[in-house]
Amino acid sequence: MADAVVSRAPGFVSRTAELSRLRELYRSNSAELAVVYGRRRLGKTELVSQSLDGRADAVVYQARQKTRALQIEQFLDRAAESYPGVSRLRPDWEPILTYLGQNDAVVVLDEFPYLVAEDESLPSVVQALFDREFDDAAPTFVLVGSSISTMEEAALLGSSPLYGRSSLKLDVRELPFGAATEFLDDPTPTEAVFLWGVFGGVPYYLERLDPTASLAANVHDTVLSVHGTLHDEPDYVLRMELKEPTRYFSILEAIAGGNTGRNEVAGATGIEYNSLSTYLSRLERLRLIERTVPVTERPERSKRGRYRLRDSFFRFWFRFVYGAGGRNDELGHEAFETLIRPELPDFVAPAFERLCRGALRPLYPDLTVTETGRWWYGEHEIDAVGLTAGDTLVVGECKFQSSPAGFDALESLRSHTAELRWSPPDGGDRHVQYALFSRSGFTESLTTLADERDDVRLFDIGDVVAAHAGTDPGPTA
Repeated sequence: MADAVVSRAPGFVSRTAELSRLRELYRSNSAELAVVYGRRRLGKTELVSQSLDGRADAVVYQARQKTRALQIEQFLDRAAESYPGVSRLRPDWEPILTYLGQNDAVVVLDEFPYLVAEDESLPSVVQALFDREFDDAAPTFVLVGSSISTMEEAALLGSSPLYGRSSLKLDVRELPFGAATEFLDDPTPTEAVFLWGVFGGVPYYLERLDPTASLAANVHDTVLSVHGTLHDEPDYVLRMELKEPTRYFSILEAIAGGNTGRNEVAGATGIEYNSLSTYLSRLERLRLIERTVPVTERPERSKRGRYRLRDSFFRFWFRFVYGAGGRNDELGHEAFETLIRPELPDFVAPAFERLCRGALRPLYPDLTVTETGRWWYGEHEIDAVGLTAGDTLVVGECKFQSSPAGFDALESLRSHTAELRWSPPDGGDRHVQYALFSRSGFTESLTTLADERDDVRLFDIGDVVAAHAGTDPGPTA
């Protein structure tokens, strides 16, 4: 693996659609409510800040874990900078927000869950304002929060006070692959995939990287070193989001270690099978894990679900950092070379497979690919499957090895495909397209065979990366 040199991309990366939708609300002639949520470190605050660029009518308040009185006092000080008249009001949320709303202000309450923690009535106050006070006004209220459970209870679920009042709900997720690679200085496709496989698409993680250093140096300095900014990151995130993080840690460690079935997770953690659902559901809501099923099955009916860690950096941390602090400390700068580099290709391979699945639609533009995913049954498994609206089934084998993929890869793919039960939606016989993806190219014999057949196509890592230009690989496992 070549060592990519990381270069922090200038300015704000991606989020074009989200910025556009927020700015549309600000231009509206009626009262608007936006709810911006997602787990920590994804850039929600920066997104809203960028959307307000050039506006003088915005009141932006980032809440802290302080008393209600202090929160209101600080909010008043901030609001008075643009709306001096607010200083004359009684220090309470209802009159302050009413005044700002009737003056068509853009009001941003960042870390809204901290405000709700000190005043549980605040969502109901905002509800009443939108129901009764803003008929002839055009404010925009933007509620931003990292605590997904609190945001759901306040604004997103059917039982929440603000349910049905929001004009926009922005579920902020990781940056797509193409945007994440903008943090690299003209990377090769292989470098881009390795970076994605280790750090994923979380802006905060990517921004911590040194633009002049190699991947090895960045991993050491930010993650392996006890003084690294990301050394305890998963621990911090879980403790901020969860009340009893120990069991969640155990579940994540078990899944990262290859216990992907629910029975396996229960056995590895000692948590009772029936109690496990609550913990797994919470981790899914935080988008730290996801349950996947074979692409030919429905998630709600399948009994063959597997769990995986969605966040690349969490996968890396649980694989190479959690519980290995002593070894990493003893080896120092040699820890990456000794403990990580030999295993890194195998570790990054699932991320490459995910990118291959996400590339199926652009690589087969003449087909209407309706679903993409993995497939497995017993000992049979296919890395990339594309179901289509026609009679074609696309199946793919992904090789992230250092040697060229050969004829055996195609034969293995064909044997597994024979066990995959899928028929065209309109009936009739199916036609199979075989796709081989490889980090290191292909043998001459396989290349010759592919040239002679119209049902076999070969894609190198450059083809996969190019297919993701401006696209999002999505949550496909």
